Amino acid sequence: MKETPETLLESLYQDLRRLAVAKLRAEPAGATLSPTVLVHEAWLRLGGAEASWDGRGHFYSAAAEAMRRILIDQARRRKAARNGGGLVREELEGLALPEEGKSDEILAIHEALDALEQEQPRKAELVKLRYFAGLTGAEAAAMLGISEATAERDWTFARAWLRRKMAEDA
Repeated sequence: MKETPETLLESLYQDLRRLAVAKLRAEPAGATLSPTVLVHEAWLRLGGAEASWDGRGHFYSAAAEAMRRILIDQARRRKAARNGGGLVREELEGLALPEEGKSDEILAIHEALDALEQEQPRKAELVKLRYFAGLTGAEAAAMLGISEATAERDWTFARAWLRRKMAEDA
């Protein structure tokens, strides 16, 4: 049975918000996105009520990709020269400084993941679901229609491949 975008959003909103909270917890201090904004921005990028999906797996995959792109855009904006690029933001209360390394890490992962996607699309999709959508190995395996053992092998391979690629590019 094919669900409508509205019923999918309603039934998955809390899951998406939980995933957004987990993703933003890893973001540096001073990040401007809230979990609600991330979920709503992802919904808009997915096409809103006009979009259609072939079930929950397709929706989760599209949502993971949308959240990934939003976080990448956010990291790029933080680094952009027109927005202060290399300048460090200082909070007035307690002068808490944001972590600079997270933006670099997200961009490095993005570039390596694009390269992996060219060679191993399923493994790249697994990384997106696990890293950017925060799904467990079992949940990601179910979304991709593969066994948990295959997902675990793919996850091990993909992490090693991405580490090597990021080391080469560094």
